[in-house]
Amino acid sequence: MANIRCVKGMVGLVTGGASGLGRATVERLVQNGASAVILDLPSSDGPALAASLGDRCAFAPADVTSEEDVQSAVSLARERFGKLDLAVNCAGIAVAVKTYNFKKDVNIAGTFNVIRLAVGAMGKNEPDADGHRGCIINTASVAAFDGQKVRSFLARQVPFPSRLGDPAEFAHLVTALAENPMINGEVIRLDGAIRMQP
Repeated sequence: MANIRCVKGMVGLVTGGASGLGRATVERLVQNGASAVILDLPSSDGPALAASLGDRCAFAPADVTSEEDVQSAVSLARERFGKLDLAVNCAGIAVAVKTYNFKKDVNIAGTFNVIRLAVGAMGKNEPDADGHRGCIINTASVAAFDGQKVRSFLARQVPFPSRLGDPAEFAHLVTALAENPMINGEVIRLDGAIRMQP
């Protein structure tokens, strides 16, 4: 029989975890028996959200572009919950920048910081029967593939259903990805089949 994983008992670190896609992901993880560390800015609603979700949730005030902040969040996951199984990068800003720029960029440098530091912690996990030690999920806008347009225009362009996605739908996908070991190295578009025109 295949080695089927369950999100229950996993420990996840979610960047941008105090709002939007990240918040929905944190809430779903905890509701499904996982533990979660909310990594978000000190000015976010992270402390209140963590308190409302109980003992299986913690808040790590952090800027993802800071190596020290991200390492503290990863350490918090291991100290509080004993391990780190899942890292979900939801922190992002809606300003387009070049891949190489002189400012620390949340979308690029922040995502890279979280990946490299989370992998270091996951490498200490005992592998399962398949050799699996952890899972990383990165998030991007459809604008990463097709360019940028305004929200109301985008919603009208989605073939079916003709609306923008809901954060709960993203959170549902995260749990499915974390539980299915055969989904690996993939780009999954959760966008109602939208393809933006040039």
